[in-house]
Amino acid sequence: MQQTCFHCGSDCGKSPIVFDDKNFCCHGCQTVYEIFSTNNLSCYYDLQSAPGAIPQEIEGKYDYLDNLDIIEKLVEFNDGSIQVVNLYIPHMHCSSCIWILENLHQLQPEIKSSQVNFPKKTVRITFKTENFNLKEVVKLLSTIGYAPYISLNDYTEGKKQVDRSLIYKLGVAGFAFGNVMFLSFPEYFEVSEYWLDQYKYLFRGLMFAFSLPVVFYAAQEYFVSAYKGLRSNILNIDVPIALGILVLFIRSTAEVFTDSGTGFFDSLTGLVFFLLLGKFFQQKTYSFLSFERDYKSYFPIAVTKITKKNESVIEENIQIYEVKKGDRLLIRNNELLPVDSILISGKGQIDYSFVTGESEPVDKVSGDKLFAGGKQLFGAIEVEAIKSVEQSYLTQLWSNDVFAKDKEHGFIGIINSISKYFTWAVLSIAVIATSYWLVVDSSLAINVLTSVLIIACPCALALSTPFALGNMLRIFGRQKFYLKNANIIEKLASVDTLIFDKTGTITTNKKSTIAYEGLSLSEDEEALLKNTLRSSNHPLSRALYNFLAEQDIQTLDDFEEVTGKGMHAKKADNSIEVGSAKFVGNDTETDTLATTVHIKTNDIYKGKYIFHNQYREGVKELFQQLKKDFHLIILSGDNHGEKKFLQQLLPQRTDMLFHQKPEDKLNYIKTLQKEGRNVMMVGDGLNDAGALAQSNVGISIAENVNVFSPACDAILEASQFQKIAAFIKAAKKTVSIIKWSITLSFIYNVIGLYFAVTGQLSPIIAAILMPLSSITVLIFVTVLTNLKGEKLFKNSRNEARA
Repeated sequence: MQQTCFHCGSDCGKSPIVFDDKNFCCHGCQTVYEIFSTNNLSCYYDLQSAPGAIPQEIEGKYDYLDNLDIIEKLVEFNDGSIQVVNLYIPHMHCSSCIWILENLHQLQPEIKSSQVNFPKKTVRITFKTENFNLKEVVKLLSTIGYAPYISLNDYTEGKKQVDRSLIYKLGVAGFAFGNVMFLSFPEYFEVSEYWLDQYKYLFRGLMFAFSLPVVFYAAQEYFVSAYKGLRSNILNIDVPIALGILVLFIRSTAEVFTDSGTGFFDSLTGLVFFLLLGKFFQQKTYSFLSFERDYKSYFPIAVTKITKKNESVIEENIQIYEVKKGDRLLIRNNELLPVDSILISGKGQIDYSFVTGESEPVDKVSGDKLFAGGKQLFGAIEVEAIKSVEQSYLTQLWSNDVFAKDKEHGFIGIINSISKYFTWAVLSIAVIATSYWLVVDSSLAINVLTSVLIIACPCALALSTPFALGNMLRIFGRQKFYLKNANIIEKLASVDTLIFDKTGTITTNKKSTIAYEGLSLSEDEEALLKNTLRSSNHPLSRALYNFLAEQDIQTLDDFEEVTGKGMHAKKADNSIEVGSAKFVGNDTETDTLATTVHIKTNDIYKGKYIFHNQYREGVKELFQQLKKDFHLIILSGDNHGEKKFLQQLLPQRTDMLFHQKPEDKLNYIKTLQKEGRNVMMVGDGLNDAGALAQSNVGISIAENVNVFSPACDAILEASQFQKIAAFIKAAKKTVSIIKWSITLSFIYNVIGLYFAVTGQLSPIIAAILMPLSSITVLIFVTVLTNLKGEKLFKNSRNEARA
């Protein structure tokens, strides 16, 4: 009896290695099993039987990873104690692969985390380098059967391998289909004498021969996918397809070898050809949508570029994709480093938690290298870029699953809620219909079985959602509304409560009127105030910084910003506190009808700057549109001095809460969610990070500041603020389009099943109709999302002009 390896499933031969009452084909597989068992990871084998790969000989294979220059090219991040590397794992193929690769930290304590990107077959590993290195990471992966593919050309030249297997399979299937159809002409035209007397067996043998590469090469992906699904106790959409192909092949082969008929080789090869043609079309279309989404998805944030001209310093905001190697950049408190750079001046205290998950900040001094993705926590620093911006890297940080797990928990999309029942229904109909025809007319039973399995393939059903959402994602990107992923559209469509921050969200820091009341400030105090404000990204700080006269740039000795309250700083013997009245200790302050920023220097209260806020264009009209369908709330950290003005500006039923600390906003949203509300929070991304993370949908308004928050689900450029109602309406329309496409797909399936069950539909016609139905659904959702999106945003522009 053949004995298979417990780890990889290979044949153990005549002399298997027996360990722990289990058979292994080699010592490598035995070693992997021992590693898993020792580290309490033996449940790896509960996910699938024999899920592993055979570990190859690795001694000396990765010695080149001792070269520091090569390591520098391969790693994404390296601060001397922690490294981050993204490796391509060709053997990754199933749920157990994902499970073990995301549990590497249990095999090796020096590995902090590992995150799998299954579609790209990559794993991003963060590890400590004190007693561990990249070579050991790669050796560990190879030891457990997941040897990474490493090509330095991919890193130095940016070349990527193109998978042409689908094209080759399509070519083989098309060639075979054409020839089988040609060889079937005598049968089609009933050329009896010529056919029966001379070439019948030759032609049938050739048709059988042409079908072999189609079934065992071109169609192998369907069999592999169905087999893996069944091993995992999952009925995926490839199960009925694989069953249909197998039934056609077995029936046709039996007819040819028993000389009882010519078989269905034309239907078989045509089926596979049209299946692959449909898949090729779908792949090309979705790749186009994904590319356009990636290309347009740069963050609408800017960084301050410093230029010295005629002994004066010019600070200008530029889009981050304009940053070039050698540019001098200003990074303020809580700003993200958009590029790898060298620290020129200032005290660096960098939080790399976005990159490594390590929350402990790292102190840096002039001359140290800083990595993209780090966040400055101590005042302002000046850096020099040593690379241009790699936008995909920022996208990777923003889309990191670490920041999405809590929100995704419990969320079920439209398709997922119905697809699990679909395959069972199809298989049940196929069995019942085939059983009926075996009794009534057995000659039609095989056609009925195959036609049912093919015509009811849920490809159109499965593709309608990603295409509709992907296309709307692209349309949103054109409107400068950038979503973290397509699922946000479905969430956006279900919100019923909208919460807006005030300062920096419904107000703009570009058009504020500012006046000062209080004791005059000395030159040193004005300089200290200007440089303190220079380090902050709060909207009021930016507005006041631009309002004050130019001062010499100074490096602060001490700086701290207390979120939602204010900041204090020191330079030589002078100290300053800037923020709310309570923060600076002015208990006698009474509420005014405007927003105020108070100043205290050297423990002496000086006065306050009064802001007469300028509200964003279209705020009143936007709230009037939203009031019909949503519960509207203003949640502000400012005083309620402008409450009366807001009551006149906004609809009567708008709730307003003031003096809200960041934790108050978060807790308020929690309370609403416990009441069953779906909450969308719109904030400035700085003080509102907790509220954005807690809400069902968090939108950060970006207005020429480099504040990066992975807590938000979307970034909206400030100039598009008045289109929020149109975005929500477009999300609702998209979900409606998905539902209509599902209905269309079901109608097609019901009609097709009627003809298939009654024996009126041949497998070849079913094979042609199946990809056509998918193409029809794709065209339907693409055209409708384009039309609806164009109409909604055109109306939004017209309303704004009116």
